[in-house]
Amino acid sequence: MAGRGRLRGVLAVWVLVLAGLVGCSGSPAPDVQTSAVQRVLDRRAAAVLGGDRSAFLATEVPSGDGAGGSASGAAEFGNLRAVPLAAWSYRLTSLHRTGDSATAAAELRYRIQGYDRAPVTAARALRLTRSGGRWYIGSDQPAAGAGRQLWEQGAVEVVRGAHSLVLGVGQPPGALRDYARLADRAVPAVTAAWGADWPGHVVMLVPRSLKEMAGLLGAAPSGYRGIAAVTTGEAGGTAKAPADRIIVNPEAYSLLGDVGRQVVVTHETTHVATRAHTTPATPLWLSEGYADWVGYRSSGLTPAQVAPELAGVVARGHLPAALPGDEDFAFAGDAGRLARAYEGGWMACRMIAGRWGEARLNEFYRAVGDHHQRAGAVEGALEKVLGLTPEEFTRQWQAYLKAQLG
Repeated sequence: MAGRGRLRGVLAVWVLVLAGLVGCSGSPAPDVQTSAVQRVLDRRAAAVLGGDRSAFLATEVPSGDGAGGSASGAAEFGNLRAVPLAAWSYRLTSLHRTGDSATAAAELRYRIQGYDRAPVTAARALRLTRSGGRWYIGSDQPAAGAGRQLWEQGAVEVVRGAHSLVLGVGQPPGALRDYARLADRAVPAVTAAWGADWPGHVVMLVPRSLKEMAGLLGAAPSGYRGIAAVTTGEAGGTAKAPADRIIVNPEAYSLLGDVGRQVVVTHETTHVATRAHTTPATPLWLSEGYADWVGYRSSGLTPAQVAPELAGVVARGHLPAALPGDEDFAFAGDAGRLARAYEGGWMACRMIAGRWGEARLNEFYRAVGDHHQRAGAVEGALEKVLGLTPEEFTRQWQAYLKAQLG
């Protein structure tokens, strides 16, 4: 799926503004308490990276402290033990104090060794208590609307594949190895179809249930019921973007057969590979249709087998009037409409690959994304790459549906 946007905070600095307290440089002095809280966060980050549990606990509200802290970080520190971290830091973005209590907002930034080219960011909401002249963290939670982190859901198990890293909670090691095997088959399949201009590895997150999967996305579970997996990342991601995450819904995934499971993982891996060329200009019929085209490319399945919902409509003589719109891909909408949207996009990409060649399909995808804004993107790419107007392309697609599914 389309990738999610990143929160970018601005460092909030409390300053002394009284005339006489300004230093000789002319710059106001920073607020002492803000600096003290940032130092606590720096010590906490160093403890995570160093695996120093004692140092980590020293940043938490002391047990039995009368200030009423309720830190839960000790368990999460243990849950992180197996995650191969290359970096972990906090950046304080706001602080609001009332006596010896405070709430704060911070940006957590971390990288997974060997996979993230830039830090992943997560907005955090903190409660702090001052005791004995020192600040301690009472709670460290996702900010409102932000997703949870996998280690907040339990101890993380890690399986490394040849082209994959699978992080799971509440899953048996054998199941995680199965995910890694699927990902290791998906990566070379995607490279064969798309090309080698992507990192060539994937990170998969496998939570315990649909509820936990939705929690990682900061969303309601109802919106992802029946969806086997999604991919998060930055649209138009550059070399400085962190690695995408393929997040699995184990409940829906468990209902799939062997072919379906491979198709899902290959589909999501395609989103990882094409991310740099998937921009706001790219319609969902193209991004999802292309990912399905790669997913089904070597499956041997027929159009009627892959697109049963659309085949039923075509068989009744009701050809779609237009290519699927972005609104047709709403997860919480009608399941039949959603299926037909995916199938329609897949058939459009399959038609391009079959009539003009796979290289031309890739060129078309890149040309659309390189436009960077929706207006005129598809129209320009159709004319440049395929020599068609949108109306001509739609008519050919309709005829193709009738020939393949009628």
